[in-house]
Amino acid sequence: MSSIIDAHTHIFPPEIIRDRAAILDQDDWFGLLYRAPRIKMVSADTLVMSMRRANIDQSIAFGFGFRDSGLCRACNEYVLASTAQYPYEIIPFAVVNPKNGAQAITEAESCLERGAQGIGELMPDGQEFGWTDWHLLDPLMELAKSYGVPVMIHVNEQVGHTYHGKGRYGPVDAFRLATRYPDNLIILPHWGGGLPFYEMMPEVRETLRNVYYDTAASIYLYDVAVCANVLNWAPSNILMGTDYPLLGQKRFLEHIRAANLDQDLADQLLGKNTQSILKQANS
Repeated sequence: MSSIIDAHTHIFPPEIIRDRAAILDQDDWFGLLYRAPRIKMVSADTLVMSMRRANIDQSIAFGFGFRDSGLCRACNEYVLASTAQYPYEIIPFAVVNPKNGAQAITEAESCLERGAQGIGELMPDGQEFGWTDWHLLDPLMELAKSYGVPVMIHVNEQVGHTYHGKGRYGPVDAFRLATRYPDNLIILPHWGGGLPFYEMMPEVRETLRNVYYDTAASIYLYDVAVCANVLNWAPSNILMGTDYPLLGQKRFLEHIRAANLDQDLADQLLGKNTQSILKQANS
């Protein structure tokens, strides 16, 4: 059986978990998502314990798309240190705020030089940058392309029920971004806000050839049949991501397995597709 990789998890350094109450008022988007006490913040140790319970081999981990560069940097340092502690289990991504310009590029390059294998998850709503702010995104996407690493950018479906953290940006915005950066590896969480459904159009599929979608928070959004349906026409582009600790990893895997996928498709979803992206980053 192939390795199982969770492509979307969040971890935080102990001091940020401890100072949670103060940060709620410092960062509006963080406050929106984490004000309710039931919303968990976890350390690397807790993530690895969850992985072992769920029989997940590896997890891509990152902090949060804070507006403040200092908070982003603190999370990046912790994620990289956690990778040193758990070199096989944790795959580090680095979060920066494109709105911080040259400072963000310097931080991203520093993290990539020290082992980060991707950039993200970026949060356009919370970090207050737009999907067509090319003057901010061009240098960051160029940096990512030069290192061969993916950039993960938060996107939401623009229909259906409302919830905390449902942003303003959807599949149209994501498509514009992919059109601008056709040679970049791009990961769009939450099923790309529905963008993969448009890959039934051949010209759209060609434009999105380097775009991948993760399944983060899928339980809250879609019928489990979404997995089998999208894998039918985009078998190599869907990544299993839980959004842990928003959703438990063991529970999420049970949800995926309820789809009764063909074994080859299941292997691609659960790990092979993510491995393919990471191999490009390490080549």
